[in-house]
Amino acid sequence: METFFAHETAVIDEGCEIGAGTKIWHFSHIMPNCKIGQRCNLGQNVVVSPDVVLGNNVKVQNNVSIYTGVICEDDVFLGPSMVFTNVTNPRSAVNRKSQYAKTHVGRGATIGANATIVCGHDIGKYAFIGAGAVVTKNVPDYALVVGNPSKQIGWMSEYGHRLEFDEQGFAVCPENGDKYLFKDNNVMKIA
Repeated sequence: METFFAHETAVIDEGCEIGAGTKIWHFSHIMPNCKIGQRCNLGQNVVVSPDVVLGNNVKVQNNVSIYTGVICEDDVFLGPSMVFTNVTNPRSAVNRKSQYAKTHVGRGATIGANATIVCGHDIGKYAFIGAGAVVTKNVPDYALVVGNPSKQIGWMSEYGHRLEFDEQGFAVCPENGDKYLFKDNNVMKIA
């Protein structure tokens, strides 16, 4: 018995593992051997290529392509029409499937609408990638990056608020009161 929902126009290939409570909407294609966690939501016209791994509670908005080599941890948000790549120098006439580069997206990260993540670069936990950004290097945990090519302009809380650090390096999330420490050019949650 299936414990997930798939719209009648969705295509799910053999060998996929799909967790309970997951919803797959109109015209989406889940290719062979994907692992999709529990309570995920995959919007309209989403393509999940072979061997992709999505954790629990991953939200994938409309028109997103998740290519082989991508792993998303729990609670990741992928905004409308954002794109992952999987080859750094693609050519139509040259088969480079053996050169797919991996991309790891950490727990709770957000990738905004129309952003592009160039393969081989990891996105840290709770990082926030602004709409339209083009990520060409690794992004640290809690980092806020924008632009093309993307550059870091600040830090974000786990609830998605920009952190303002005092002279001692402490910041507080305005929504839930969690405390963060900025030390050695990194951010960590301390309470």
